[in-house]
Amino acid sequence: MNYRRVFVPNGYVHIIITSYDRKSIFIDNIGTLRNAFKNVRKLYKFEIIAICVLPEHIHLILHPENINSYPKIISSVKHYFSRNVGQVCPTDNLKIGYKNKREKGIFQRRYYEHTIKNETELNNQINYIHYNPVKHGLVKNVKDWPYSSFHKFIEQSLYDINWGSEADIKNILDLNYE
Repeated sequence: MNYRRVFVPNGYVHIIITSYDRKSIFIDNIGTLRNAFKNVRKLYKFEIIAICVLPEHIHLILHPENINSYPKIISSVKHYFSRNVGQVCPTDNLKIGYKNKREKGIFQRRYYEHTIKNETELNNQINYIHYNPVKHGLVKNVKDWPYSSFHKFIEQSLYDINWGSEADIKNILDLNYE
């Protein structure tokens, strides 16, 4: 199957990476995941605008220097993580296609990507990413989730510390981007 990707020069891309069978592996291996991104930065120039790591999926907005490189960036992150994390998922339950390619069953093969069209959409996507732990019931307030860029946004005075609490969400618009 051929997938069509949009490559807008100097663009931003919202990417969602999911673990195989939605296994909860990313938080338990957060150090390896961080090292994967650091290592891949040695190969490609990119900025992570916003990120939120949940147990079984990762949301991030990438701004690569060369927009055509974002598939290679994601592939390299997945490859580094897979090589360095060890066996985190039982291989006896892998689908035959994964076994035939000697895959470890860490990631779903595909990932979701969405090209961001303008600044309003970029801000909405950033809000969605930061609110995701509350949406999934992992915390009641965005500030309580330590595995996101939300706290860096607070340091830069881009968010109030109490943004995105359960009580506040009625005031946050356009957060459904899945």
